[in-house]
Amino acid sequence: MKRRDLLKAALTVPLLPFVMRTGFATTPRIASAVASAFRSRVRPSDPGWPSATAWDGLKRNVGGRLLKLESPFAHCQGTTSDAVCADALKHLDNPFALGDQPALTQTSGWADAWTSQPSVYAVAAETTADVVAAVNFARKHHLRLVVKGGGHSYQGTSDAPDSLLVWTRRMNKVTLHDHFVAQGCAGRVEPQPAVTVQAGAMWIDAYHAVTTQGGRYVQGGGCTTVGVAGLVQSGGFGNFSKQFGTAAANLLEAEIVTADGVARIANACTNPELFWGIKGGGGGSLGVVTRLTLRTFELPPFFGAVFGTIKASSREAFRALIVKAMDFYQSALFNPHWGEQISFRDGDTLNISMVFQGLTQQQAEQTWAPFLDWIRGREEYTFTKPLQVTALPARHFWDAEFFREHAPKFIVSDDRPNAPRHHTLWAGDQDQVGWFIHSYQSAWLPAALLRPEQPSRLADALFTASQHYDFELHFNKGLAGGSQDAIARARDTATNPQVLEAFALAICGSAGGPAFPGMPGLGPDLPKARRDAAGVDKAMDALRAVAPGAGSYVSESDYFLRDWQQGFWGSNYARLANVKRKYDPDGLFFVHHGVGSESWSEDGFTRLHDGERHS
Repeated sequence: MKRRDLLKAALTVPLLPFVMRTGFATTPRIASAVASAFRSRVRPSDPGWPSATAWDGLKRNVGGRLLKLESPFAHCQGTTSDAVCADALKHLDNPFALGDQPALTQTSGWADAWTSQPSVYAVAAETTADVVAAVNFARKHHLRLVVKGGGHSYQGTSDAPDSLLVWTRRMNKVTLHDHFVAQGCAGRVEPQPAVTVQAGAMWIDAYHAVTTQGGRYVQGGGCTTVGVAGLVQSGGFGNFSKQFGTAAANLLEAEIVTADGVARIANACTNPELFWGIKGGGGGSLGVVTRLTLRTFELPPFFGAVFGTIKASSREAFRALIVKAMDFYQSALFNPHWGEQISFRDGDTLNISMVFQGLTQQQAEQTWAPFLDWIRGREEYTFTKPLQVTALPARHFWDAEFFREHAPKFIVSDDRPNAPRHHTLWAGDQDQVGWFIHSYQSAWLPAALLRPEQPSRLADALFTASQHYDFELHFNKGLAGGSQDAIARARDTATNPQVLEAFALAICGSAGGPAFPGMPGLGPDLPKARRDAAGVDKAMDALRAVAPGAGSYVSESDYFLRDWQQGFWGSNYARLANVKRKYDPDGLFFVHHGVGSESWSEDGFTRLHDGERHS
C-alpha cells in the first residue's frame, strides 16, 4: 500500500464512531460520501490533478468559457515588463477594472495572513449550467473550489492558489418585478415588488435599475462595487439598515448550486433551512448562489448627508466632546432616519459622516442645530471642516449623471472606454481599491451603553480607544433603534443575534496601498503593518472592555479571530453547521473561517476531523 493510501485509511478510523452514532451509513451513497470525506484536495503537482483531456472536457461543457489564469503583474518582472503589466498598473485604482480581471481581487492581501494569488483555471460562468459543470468537476477531481463575484473579501475568501475558480462576474442581469411570489409559495404569501439579481452584479447595477430607473429602493451595500450575492450571504448592511433592515433579511428567494451539482431553489417554502443559511451564513460555504430575489420598498422623497470635522484643543475637551456627541446621538439620531458613521481620529478630532432618509434638508438641519449651538458656544472646539447638511431627491442618490452635473467631486467613474455610464463609486471608497490590509477588527456595541447611567463608561472607552488608534462607529450596522419591521426580519437570519441589540458596529483598521505579488516596488511595509496591528489591538481592547463577548461582522472582521464561530454567528452556529452537513457533507465548499472550515487545514487542502466539535 502506498504511503498516501495508508494515511487515508488511518484517518478514517476516528470517523467510524461518528458514522455509527449518527446513522450516516444507512445508505451506500451516503456511506461512500462519508468514507471519502477525509481525502485531501489535489494540487497541480499531485498525481491526481486532472489531465489536459479532462480540462478540455470541462471547457467543452462550459461552452469554451474555461480560462487559464495568470496575474497581469507576472508580466512586470525585470526586462519582461510588457503592455499587460502597464495596463494593470494604469487601472490599479479602478475597482471595476480589478473586478473584470479574474486573476485579481479588490483586496491585495493581509499582513502575515494571505496575498492575492490567482486560481489555476476559472470558469467564466454565464449560466447556471456553467456553475453546475464547475461544481461537478471540482467534486469529481477533489479540487479546491473558489467562488468570486465582486471579489471584495477582506479575508481572501474569493481567491486561492492551486484552485478552480467559479467566476460569476458575467452573470449580471437585473430584473424588476411588480408582483413577485416565491416558487412554492403561491397562496401562502401576497405578491410584492421585488428585484432579481444575478450573482455577478454589483450593487451599483442594482441601484441603477431599482432606484435611478425604477423609482424604488433595495437594501444593499454602501460601497457600490461590492457584489450583491456576497453581501447578502454575509448579512449585508447599507446606508439605511435601521429603516429597511439587512440585505439578508430582505431576501425572498435564491437559486443555489449545492455540492451535489444540483441547482436548488431556496425560499421560505422550498428548502427553508438552506434559505435561512444563505441569509447571513457567509458566502462560499453552502454552495454557489447564481441569482437572488430581494424585496423592494417605496422610495422616500429625500436622502441626504451630513459632513463635518471638529477638532478639540485638548484631550480633556475631546473627552467632553465625545460625551456630548454620544448624548446627542442617543437623543436625536438613534432612530430609523439616520445611518453611517462618526469617526474618532488622531489629534483629538471627531469626524461626522452621516446619512439620513425620510427627512427634508430643513428637518435635518433642525435636528443638528442643538449640537452645533453647543460646539459654537465653546472656544475649545474648531470646525476644521464646516458642518454641511445636504438633501437630494432620493431617486438621484445613485444617479451618476446627476452627480456629474451637480457634485462631481463625490464620485469616481470607471474611466475605461465603453464603460457603462452608471458605473461609479463614492470618492470616499477610493482608498480601499486594491488595498493591503494591516489589521481590521470590528465589534458590536450594545444599546445598553447608551442608557443614562452609562454615558461616562462609554465615553471613557471611546476616548481611551481613540488614544491608541483611529476608529469608527457605524450606526447603520447595528439595528437597535431601527424600525420594528427591520428588526423582526433580521431576527429570521443567520447573522449573530447581537446585531439586534447593537446601536453600532465599531470598526478599527489599517491598510497600505496595493501590493499584489509581482508589482514593481518594495511590496508591503510589514514592520509598519505590525506596529499598526498592535495599535488596533489596543483600541479594540478598550472598546471590548465595555462590551465583553461582543460579536463581529463576518465581512468586516479580524482574519485572526479565535472564537470566530461565536463571534460571527453566536447561537446560530449550531444550526448553520447542521445545514452545512446536510447540503455539503464532504466539505466541497471551504472559505477561511466559514461554516465547517474548522474541519480543514488553514489552506483548505487537508481534512482534519469531522467538524462535530461545534455542532
